[in-house]
Amino acid sequence: MGREQQQVSYTVKQLVSVNPYNPDILSDLENYVNEQVSSQTYSLDANLCLLRLYQFEPGRMSTPIMVQILIKALMAMPASDFSLCLFLIPEQVQMQEQFKTLIVLSHYLETARFRQFWDEAAKRRSILEVVPGFEQAIQAYAIHVLSLTYQKVPRTVLAEAINIEGLSLDKFIEHHVAISGWVLEKSHGHSQLIVLPRNEFNYPELKKHTTDGVPFEDVTRIFPILS
Repeated sequence: MGREQQQVSYTVKQLVSVNPYNPDILSDLENYVNEQVSSQTYSLDANLCLLRLYQFEPGRMSTPIMVQILIKALMAMPASDFSLCLFLIPEQVQMQEQFKTLIVLSHYLETARFRQFWDEAAKRRSILEVVPGFEQAIQAYAIHVLSLTYQKVPRTVLAEAINIEGLSLDKFIEHHVAISGWVLEKSHGHSQLIVLPRNEFNYPELKKHTTDGVPFEDVTRIFPILS
């Protein structure tokens, strides 16, 4: 099975690389989106190629496929994949309810409004549950955001960000203590604090000087002719 998946992936990559504007590969790319969902893999380049082909073949647009692409892009946060994909979807399509929901969810994630995100996601479960691993991917993103903000995160803040509580939260924390370097300590109010690993964001003294700007790689993914 693994060899078959590798072969399909290799073939799609070749199709995208050799002739990305050939409408004959559209069906192959749609099938590959479904494979990404079922196998919990991901290829931004293949998905962007499909969305570009939809622009040339609007009559062949598949709403379920585009929804799956956007959900997979949300799961890739903090990467800018969602914005890259949304840029290639016509505005009138974005006005459909499913797409408006995903745009709202994206906004909540980008602004770290996790409580609102999980509340909205619960209402839209029928849209999101078609893609396995969604909840776990967003939890990983939430932890990433917390690690940029906190040196020590209160248990209550963590619980809200990842939408887990009680014994499930205990097991989640124990797991990350074992594999992620988290450390537990008690605060003066006897509430639990989780000490997160040091990084250049939660410990500014570790920060290295970098230049700001949009990565050229992101631009070329939308406009491959520039690459």
